[in-house]
Amino acid sequence: MVSNLDIQFNEAIQKASSTKQKLAPDVLLRLYAYYKQATRGDNFSFNMSEDDLKNAFKFNAWAQLKGMNEEEAKKNYIELVNSILK
Repeated sequence: MVSNLDIQFNEAIQKASSTKQKLAPDVLLRLYAYYKQATRGDNFSFNMSEDDLKNAFKFNAWAQLKGMNEEEAKKNYIELVNSILK
């Protein structure tokens, strides 16, 4: 059964994914980190590629949320989306 939180989380993902608004890099990193923590938890992975600096920032943002539970990460993601995309 899908919870109300899951529905709100999926709606926030769609809202963030479809916006035409240019978001600041720090906001994008926070969205990425909350999303990863909500969907993967503390199962960190770091993919080396040609854009290592960008991936390092993304990994660091996610790693800073270590220990945050899925529910809290989803709530933070939803709150952030709703605060920047009205």
